[in-house]
Amino acid sequence: MSTETASPSAQPSVEFWFDPICPWCWMTSRWVSNVAEQRGFDVVWHPVSLKVINEGNEPGPYDEAMRHGHRLGRVAVAVGREHGAETVGKLYTEFGTAIHPGGRDDFDALLTDALAALGLDAAFAAAADDEQYDDEVRGNTAHALEIAGPDVGVPVISVNGVAFFGPVVTPAPQGEQALTLWDGIVAAASVPGFYELKRGRTQGPQF
Repeated sequence: MSTETASPSAQPSVEFWFDPICPWCWMTSRWVSNVAEQRGFDVVWHPVSLKVINEGNEPGPYDEAMRHGHRLGRVAVAVGREHGAETVGKLYTEFGTAIHPGGRDDFDALLTDALAALGLDAAFAAAADDEQYDDEVRGNTAHALEIAGPDVGVPVISVNGVAFFGPVVTPAPQGEQALTLWDGIVAAASVPGFYELKRGRTQGPQF
């Protein structure tokens, strides 16, 4: 299978809905980023909220983590309004690198560090606790569930208008293996009646 950059006319329209706090979403995002680099297409990144998805459920051990994921999502919305989806993707990379392989849970500090790493205004950090951004976070979340749900979480990926949840994969495939998985997943998702393929998970996230 060729890894040559696709011609512009062959480039797919790809969107990715993420919550920064989810380790499985992070793994999938690294795979998609690798495929995008190899194939030469862009990804439009959208923050969503597992906190919103789980509203109404009984309190659980991940509630505090989801609250912080929601806060970081607000910041991603604020940054996206001024700097666009490409910068949202870069910010997600900074967040995810710190939280997942980095193991950090000092969320306010890692937020400050992420903004600084990208040369973004430190004032964006205030968006974490600003509810004015909730409508967009909720709208993104509702849209992701509409196109790929119901009963899904993150990640949600759309390729040329065909949306699906997942894949859940660890470690994130790279190189030729990443392309093989991409082509297979996109082909399967393009079949209108195809809904689910699953096997038991025996490993945790391997960053």
